[in-house]
Amino acid sequence: MVFEWNSRSKRKLLTLFSGVDWLSLKTNSPFRMKALRTLVVGCGNMGTSHARAYHKLDGFEIVGLVSRGAESRERLSLELDNVPTFSDYSKALNEIKPDVVSINTYPDTHFNYVKMALEAKAHVFVEKPLALTVEEAQKLVDLSNQHGKKMVVGYILRVHPTWAKFTEMAQTLGKPLVMRMNLNQQSSGAQWHTHKQLMQSMSPIVDCGVHYVDIMCSMVRSNPVSVSAIGAKLSNEIDSQMYNYGQLQVRFEDGSVGWYEAGWGPMMSETAFFIKDVIGPKGSVSISDSNKGDSGDIEGHTKTGSLKLHHSSLDADGNFTKKDEIIDTADEPDHDQLCLLEQQYLLKAITDDLDLTHHLNDAVNSLKIALAADESVKTGKTVYLN
Repeated sequence: MVFEWNSRSKRKLLTLFSGVDWLSLKTNSPFRMKALRTLVVGCGNMGTSHARAYHKLDGFEIVGLVSRGAESRERLSLELDNVPTFSDYSKALNEIKPDVVSINTYPDTHFNYVKMALEAKAHVFVEKPLALTVEEAQKLVDLSNQHGKKMVVGYILRVHPTWAKFTEMAQTLGKPLVMRMNLNQQSSGAQWHTHKQLMQSMSPIVDCGVHYVDIMCSMVRSNPVSVSAIGAKLSNEIDSQMYNYGQLQVRFEDGSVGWYEAGWGPMMSETAFFIKDVIGPKGSVSISDSNKGDSGDIEGHTKTGSLKLHHSSLDADGNFTKKDEIIDTADEPDHDQLCLLEQQYLLKAITDDLDLTHHLNDAVNSLKIALAADESVKTGKTVYLN
């Protein structure tokens, strides 16, 4: 049986998920709300995409761009009608006094930058991970609650219509679940340089893994209880204490288990670099990677070919009672549109006073799992979580 993933169904899911039609851009309507003055920090790949989203959406007005590199911020400023630019975050925060701060910098800056923004009474969007330690992440969650400010963590897969459907379908398979996911990236040139920069503060299974264990947490709605992991250092270009390949296994209270693998670098294989698969007593659901490009293609990290739902029920003769169901997902948002969906969610969280408890609890739990995996790699022992 084949289901068509058409524009109407996609638009309906997007509207339900974000609460806003993702095609609704800036208009000249006299009834639109006063725009939230927004400071964008970091003008790399993610910062640029999020800045474009703020520029397009009613409800946001970019009032400043911050980055260490002059070229990136000036180029983006020109694209966005000459938005003011800054090299110093603290100065920009004090001068502009924004309503919203969007933090898209390297992970080792997140805790201090988010803390400063919340203490300046601003709502926050921050790229994953929320912080470098579970303790720091929890402090930021507590601080956002203390100041009554919304904080959204940039788990882009949560607003992706196919991944939302993937999660929904996984929750129909019964318990326990077996979740198998990976994202290996064969990188060179500028991409390998970026990966080496990231590995100055965290490994691939932490940086990428938080995305996918966040999805696992969302699927099972159960607390993680233990993590085991292995890793390997495959390059002399990275720090002696760092590894560029890792694999983790996580156990949840409900008996569900998850596996995640990530590797970066010019040595990585292009074979089976994209696996997204969930198995339960009632069957399985998988994201197809048909027609995917190479593993270094950022667009390909969220792109999907189809969803395949397999039913495990058998008849009296031991034969399957239902055929596999294929849901075509080829017509879906690109990377910039997904960033726009994230910012629509932030806007709705602020304007509709959404309860972000589950969102932030999962952000902390996913970091807890990923960091426990890092500890397990380094100690060779299973880490038991409280």
